[in-house]
Amino acid sequence: MAYSDKTRGMYNGILSGLQEAGLFKQERFIHSPQAADIEVEFPSGSSLKNVINICANNYLGLSSHPDVVKAAHEGLDSRGYGMSSVRFICGTQDIHRKLEQMVTEFLDTEDTILFPSCMDANAGVFEAVLTKDDVMISDRLVHASIIDGIRLCSAMHDTFKHSDMDHLESKLQLHHDRRLKMVITDGVFSMDGDTAKLDEMAALCEKYDALLFIDDSHASGFIGKKGRGTHEKYGIMGKVDVITTTFGKGLGGASGGCVSGRKELVEMCRQKARPYLFSNTIAPPVVAGVIKVLEILSATTERRDKLEKNTEFWRKGLTEAGFVLKEGDTPIVPVMLFNAKLSQDVSRDLYQEGVYAIGFFFPVVPQGQARIRTQISAGHEIHHLEKALDAFTKVGKKYNILGKTKQEIIEMYGM
Repeated sequence: MAYSDKTRGMYNGILSGLQEAGLFKQERFIHSPQAADIEVEFPSGSSLKNVINICANNYLGLSSHPDVVKAAHEGLDSRGYGMSSVRFICGTQDIHRKLEQMVTEFLDTEDTILFPSCMDANAGVFEAVLTKDDVMISDRLVHASIIDGIRLCSAMHDTFKHSDMDHLESKLQLHHDRRLKMVITDGVFSMDGDTAKLDEMAALCEKYDALLFIDDSHASGFIGKKGRGTHEKYGIMGKVDVITTTFGKGLGGASGGCVSGRKELVEMCRQKARPYLFSNTIAPPVVAGVIKVLEILSATTERRDKLEKNTEFWRKGLTEAGFVLKEGDTPIVPVMLFNAKLSQDVSRDLYQEGVYAIGFFFPVVPQGQARIRTQISAGHEIHHLEKALDAFTKVGKKYNILGKTKQEIIEMYGM
């Protein structure tokens, strides 16, 4: 047969090498709803363990909110399980358009189009609105889904150094003769937790007649005074041409995404974006759940405000304990370890202490930048965070990394 023993052996050798190097990614099985406390089973078949979840994208704690779950049930009962079709054939219900209108109002844009995921939105938008006569200029740390979308587009691609506005301006000057120029960035950078300098970027885009694109997946619902996103945080609402975001993080945690922005660009996606034209639309229960989420967020900023306080408490506690952190003010707080195996070992020991936090290493982050990416939720109470800080401190002492600098940790463990 084509899949020979030699081929099988080759792949088994690669996988064994990852295991021996401590770089093998092993999924755990959660036996409970997504929440601050979860029941987890390791693949080895060990007994269930109740742990504090400190690494989910459940920023607003809405993944299992009773009102959201109830709305999803009602959506299931009234509109069915799934559409069995794409949008332009017979996959559009009234609730899909209702959600698009609500997202448009929430983000303060002109129009919105739903996608099965934000990865699909990023895969489809560039090809739909740009041509070989245009140029895309992206921050070098944009999300992998943006990179994949860029690869599918015929427009020229260039990059600028992360958050370096002088370098961005030089690239805008370099490509001044292109038909269209699109500056592309994450709103919040998911691995580091920092935010793009959107006020400066918007000014440069206006100066050089460029479009501005933001992926706000790690901001929608909780960044900005009313949780609208990074464009609200930086006071540029109405000045962003394209926003992509997900409903799989702060906005309910299920699935689905969208492109929101200038009505003509949204319509181009409706006519030409391949993931939209060839993928089933978002299931009705999910749509109904996200509608409820937006109703909750439009009524009060209570969860967003609690998340901000929790984040301040967590970052202060880790800093005082002596960990090396990435600077930032978002709920993403990376604890830097720099060594891939060390990140795996620390993650494993944290689990034994009742804290669920995953080690990140290459290729998810650059070589030598291994870390535990912690993520705070409005679902956390102070007692969760206090227990998690105690666990981090105990494990940090075990590996002698508290109060150590980056260089000292690298000298002990390597990169």
